[in-house]
Amino acid sequence: MKTPLQIVFRNLERSDSIEAAIKERVEKLERFADHIIRCKVTVEAPHKHHAQGNVYHVAIDLHVPGREILVNRDPNKNHAHEDVYVAIRDAVNAASRQLEDYIRVSRGKIKTHETPLHGKISEIHPEQDFGRITTP
Repeated sequence: MKTPLQIVFRNLERSDSIEAAIKERVEKLERFADHIIRCKVTVEAPHKHHAQGNVYHVAIDLHVPGREILVNRDPNKNHAHEDVYVAIRDAVNAASRQLEDYIRVSRGKIKTHETPLHGKISEIHPEQDFGRITTP
C-alpha cells in the first residue's frame, strides 16, 4: 500500500486488539491485490441507549488505480455485528468480493454474452401465411 493503513474509531476507545484484527485482514487483501493505493477503516459503535445489544458499524474505503471501493452497510440489519470482530470480518469479506470484481474487469476476464441475432422482415405474404427475414 502506498499510504499507511488508516483506522478511525468513533464512539469507542481505541483498542490494540481491534487494530490488530483489522491490520491482519487488510494484509490479506494486500496479498490478494498488491496495487491498493490507500485504505481507511472506520469502526463505529452506536450510542449506548439501545434496548438490545449494540451493533457495530465498520466502513472500508479502498482506493485502487481508477476506482474507489466502498463498503458501508446498514449495521442495524445484522445482529451478528454485536461482536465487533464479526463486523470487521464481514466488511473485509465484502471489500474482498468487490476487489475481486475490480481485478477481473481490469484483466479483461469478464463473461461476455453474445447478442441475439437481429433480422429484418423483407417479404410478407399474408395470403399464403409466410414471410422472409434477412439477416445482416
